[in-house]
Amino acid sequence: MNILILGSGGREHSLAWAIKQNPKCDRLIVAPGNAGIADLAECAEIDILDGAAVVDFAAQNAIDFVVIGPEAPLAAGVADACRAANLAVFGPSAAAARLESSKSFTKAICDACDAPTAAYAHFTDADAARAHVRANGAPIVIKADGLAAGKGVTVAMTEAEALAAIDDMMGGQFGAAGAEVVIEDFMEGEEASFFVLCDGQTVLPIGTAQDHKRVGEGDTGPNTGGMGAYTPAPVMTETVTRAALDRIVTPVVNAMAARGTPFTGVLFVGLMIKDGAPRLVEFNVRFGDPECQGLMMRLGGQVLDLLHACAEGRLADQRVHWADDHALTVVMAARGYPGTYVKGTRIRGLPALPEDSFNMAFHAGTAEDADGHIVATGGRVLGLTGRGATLAEAHARAYAMVDALDWPEGFCRRDIGWRALT
Repeated sequence: MNILILGSGGREHSLAWAIKQNPKCDRLIVAPGNAGIADLAECAEIDILDGAAVVDFAAQNAIDFVVIGPEAPLAAGVADACRAANLAVFGPSAAAARLESSKSFTKAICDACDAPTAAYAHFTDADAARAHVRANGAPIVIKADGLAAGKGVTVAMTEAEALAAIDDMMGGQFGAAGAEVVIEDFMEGEEASFFVLCDGQTVLPIGTAQDHKRVGEGDTGPNTGGMGAYTPAPVMTETVTRAALDRIVTPVVNAMAARGTPFTGVLFVGLMIKDGAPRLVEFNVRFGDPECQGLMMRLGGQVLDLLHACAEGRLADQRVHWADDHALTVVMAARGYPGTYVKGTRIRGLPALPEDSFNMAFHAGTAEDADGHIVATGGRVLGLTGRGATLAEAHARAYAMVDALDWPEGFCRRDIGWRALT
């Protein structure tokens, strides 16, 4: 099977790493890829937001299966273009991808099927949004309605912080994504991520994880795209998982099918859990980053069979074969992230890191310079992932890789996994 993965981050590196292990993978191309991905797959330059360009490339390279990593190509309809060309593709239609590309759409779907989530209001006018905050006070949550690369959420602990978030979002910080905002009641509890595959009818749970969104240790500072994650998440007990399936996932999937926009792909269900009861924080329509890295370490080569079955409507025949193990990812970011950071700094020590089924350095924002050195090109740069029989063992392996690197311009949180470890 010839496979094309779209994307260039740590999520796509880990997907490529897992898919490559399956003997059904004959040729693997990642577009555009990164310096780490180039070590295990071909990299190609394609406009991944252009469905016609992706279809043409697939035809020219005898591609059998397309896996779409990020949310932007999904919202742009690249999966639709592939399906129209009778090309097997993993990822939802643009209409179904609205579960991520529009917060207000998701809230309306939850209202329609009585899925538990925070009370909210939707605003297109900044003055009305500010008035809502003043009337309700803080803590309160401000969300850009559209896609904002994982950064369009402010959990405001003060009224002033909430008003500033509205000014930033509706003032153009996230472009068109922030032209409308959703303002939600603050939910207390413990967050977790729940991942299910769906082929439009069948739902197959494939794992849980817990992300660390805030930049600082102790969950302090501004939200980021994710500073680390571990899997599985202990808070996702069998009872909580069943409640999430019965009260949130299944009703929403059924509602999407009833609307004529069945969901196919991976549904990333962000949950807030309090007293054993899960409520929806948000949906994403792709694997989380950095959650994907740990999931792929634990799933390995079977991922290709699962994703392909999902694309072909055969999920009812699939089973996930889990090892009783744990994985933990530490994100190394460029100093200054999620604010202004310097690009082009050299990362030393990468070739000496172990690369096997228990230790992997997944690249997110890297490139190879003219002298053959690996340099940082993004905010989140590496996802150092350890796997072990216990979470403590996975934690030790991940941080051993962190400590082996020589990159003064990078930083990480030193407390990834603290909830489960303490």
